[in-house]
Amino acid sequence: MPQLDTSTWFTTIVSMILTLFIVFQLKISKHHFPMSPELKPLSTSKTNIPWEKKWTKIYSPLSLPLQ
Repeated sequence: MPQLDTSTWFTTIVSMILTLFIVFQLKISKHHFPMSPELKPLSTSKTNIPWEKKWTKIYSPLSLPLQ
C-alpha cells in the first residue's frame, strides 16, 4: 500500500491561510466605517403637560384608614 505524501501539506495550509487573510483584508478595507462617535448636545425642550402643574397624591390601599 502506498504511503500518503504529506510533505506539501504545510505549504498548502500556510498559503491558504495567507490567501484568506489577504482576501478578508481587502473585503474589510472596502467598507466605510463611521468616525468615532461624538457626544451631541441634547436639547431638552420643556413641554407644558397639565398634570405637571398640579400636585397629586396617590393613595396606596395600605395607607388608607381601616374601616
